[in-house]
Amino acid sequence: MSTPTDFVVVLPGILGSTLSHHGTLVWSPSAGSALRAIRTFGRSIHGLRLPEDVGDNHPGDGVEAVGLMPDLHVLPHVWTPVKGYDRLLARLRSIGYRESVDDPAAPPGNLLPIAYDWRLSNRFNGRRLKSVVEPALERWRDRGGRYADARVTFVCHSMGGLVARWYIEKCGGSEITHKLITIGTPYRGSAKALEQLVNGANRSVGRLGADLTGLVRSMPSMYQLLPEYACLHQGDGLARTTEVDLPELSAAKVADGMRFHAELAGAESGRPSTLTSTHAIVGIHQPTATTARLTGSGIELINTFQDRQLYGDATVPIVAAGRPDVPMDSPLLRRVPDQHGNLQRNRAVLDEVHGILTASPISVRAPHTTALHVEVPDLLPAGTPLEVRVAVTGDPQQVRVTVTGEDGRMADSRIARSRDGAPTTTVIENLPPGAYAVDVTGLTASAPVAPVRGDVLMWAD
Repeated sequence: MSTPTDFVVVLPGILGSTLSHHGTLVWSPSAGSALRAIRTFGRSIHGLRLPEDVGDNHPGDGVEAVGLMPDLHVLPHVWTPVKGYDRLLARLRSIGYRESVDDPAAPPGNLLPIAYDWRLSNRFNGRRLKSVVEPALERWRDRGGRYADARVTFVCHSMGGLVARWYIEKCGGSEITHKLITIGTPYRGSAKALEQLVNGANRSVGRLGADLTGLVRSMPSMYQLLPEYACLHQGDGLARTTEVDLPELSAAKVADGMRFHAELAGAESGRPSTLTSTHAIVGIHQPTATTARLTGSGIELINTFQDRQLYGDATVPIVAAGRPDVPMDSPLLRRVPDQHGNLQRNRAVLDEVHGILTASPISVRAPHTTALHVEVPDLLPAGTPLEVRVAVTGDPQQVRVTVTGEDGRMADSRIARSRDGAPTTTVIENLPPGAYAVDVTGLTASAPVAPVRGDVLMWAD
């Protein structure tokens, strides 16, 4: 296998980097236990809250990003449960990309996974890329020959795509960037972020709730995930977040989040070549909060836009999954039916990334004729029945709903059938506390069904 010429940088999404506080890991995998990782984080949470005036800077609080999360990571009411990056990195290694090793005599690597402090502004993390990526690229170019003019391809999941875009468009990164591959990136924000900021963590997570709410509202990155598009129902129309008084939130921080998106969009529109160098892979067919309304108790999420169910990846709606100048039906979007937290591990996505990087034909499955719309809650109190709603578009198919614990053992498996596109609900009871993968698949490997995976945390305080 020949060594690829370009240099690949991998950026995870929010929560996807492990964090240490004064040298002690406070957010990291914990022996396959999502609950244990959350409780470890909770004991350190007061030291992780950011000062009110942190802006686009680092607070100097002793927190450092260490590495990428290899497996499931979730913080209740902060973001969607997300599987880790082990499969993505394994696929990149399989086509010839290698990390550098801690040996001066060893050749430099051409694969650089970059952890970042996801609490901080995406502007800060974008600026930081300059001091990390460019020296590493120069070491790779120093091999000479065909590597002398190597450029960077970014492979980014979720918010990592916003960090890379800021570096490329606002920090001079366009000069060394060959391609930008984004997976489930909220180009125009996410209504889910609005709900989490305004409503905060509810009582289902007990004493941790108030601390999580304070942390989330202190994070500049969360305000930069607010919807850029008009999403709030007001009278007969829709309003932007800056046109409405949002309870509990700083109007200045909300406005700054909107400016972040406007600055990116303005820079990209002035450089038309970005349309052909950007490859956006988006999740589809999953019921997804797209708009919202203010109620007496906070934000209520709505899965429709102008009375139309447009779907998304259950976190990022399709209306926000691409740049403002890219229509939802654009061939520039690569569409994969799966949920946000599993896209970066989805086989079709990995095949797409593989194909973009190698620019040569590879074998993929034939087009699926049946799409699944799956609803799985992110969080449930232990003892609450898990309800998995499934609707089928296309040929009627029986599907299998399988629930698997973190230890890899199957907790339950049921067969469901959706008729005429109407959703069917599978109820699974008596799941012990812990994190579970929920897979909805065809009954056989050859069934023409695109599999969908969600994750749920059964919480016990």
